[in-house]
Amino acid sequence: MSAPIDELITLRDWLRWTVSRFEAAKLCYGHGTDNAWDEAIWLLLAALQLPRDRLEPFLDARLTRDERQHVAKLVEQRIARRLPLAYLLGEAWLGPYRFHVDERVIVPRSYFFELLAEGFAPWVEDPAAVGSALDLCTGSGCLAILMALAFPQARIDAIDISTAALEVARRNIADYDLADRVQPIASDLFAAVADKRYDLILSNPPYVTAAAMLALPAEYRHEPALALAAGPDGMDMVRRILHTARGHLNPGGFIAIEVGHNRAEVEAAFPDLNAMWLDTVSSTEKIFLVGYDDLPEPQSLLEHA
Repeated sequence: MSAPIDELITLRDWLRWTVSRFEAAKLCYGHGTDNAWDEAIWLLLAALQLPRDRLEPFLDARLTRDERQHVAKLVEQRIARRLPLAYLLGEAWLGPYRFHVDERVIVPRSYFFELLAEGFAPWVEDPAAVGSALDLCTGSGCLAILMALAFPQARIDAIDISTAALEVARRNIADYDLADRVQPIASDLFAAVADKRYDLILSNPPYVTAAAMLALPAEYRHEPALALAAGPDGMDMVRRILHTARGHLNPGGFIAIEVGHNRAEVEAAFPDLNAMWLDTVSSTEKIFLVGYDDLPEPQSLLEHA
């Protein structure tokens, strides 16, 4: 159904109509919002270049015909293509931080943002004392950038196996004027940094199980499978990371890995791993942390692989 351009005049009109269209289309969310209302607000404010936190003052503002046509086109594309809105708009947000995204990278939605906003306290006692850190499987570079902002004296390596993803990361790093402190590196995990050690390592690696990949909604199928799929139990990449992580940490350091709803899979794969599960304001047991001294030797991990 095409938009009744001549009947929808104000932002309030378009908000009501857009929510109705999204609800009727039974869209899937999860790329920055989790419901039709918030998705419609994001689309409208971004399309009209209005402040993303200021809806009320503009509700009765009248849209020009060009603006109405632009909004209608975005709504139709969101529905017809089942394309995540982040890709349509070319932007994703973690709190107040905006990042460029396109289909070369998954849409940022990491719970690490909440921990980094607090300087990763209490596991990091003094953010200014962090000298080096690694964002493993960086994608858009968002976590590497947030790490640089949280740890002002640190140099950050941002590793990804996808050279296409690293092109997006470089753009975001440049947007935040952090090219002197954040280095994007093309590497299969630690291969290109074999001799380097870090004070801390964060990783939001692929962790979607094979069964879950088959059941992904259409919106998630626009994201690169390389950044999602992780074998039968979702642990393929986590196994490889933990197998070698200790050799890339400074004594006293730690690694933290985000695995979504896969705590049971982690504990089944690594029953002897002394992991601490972290909660944030909006998540429970989605991230686990292992200190340098608690990382098993490679052989012990292989026994449970």
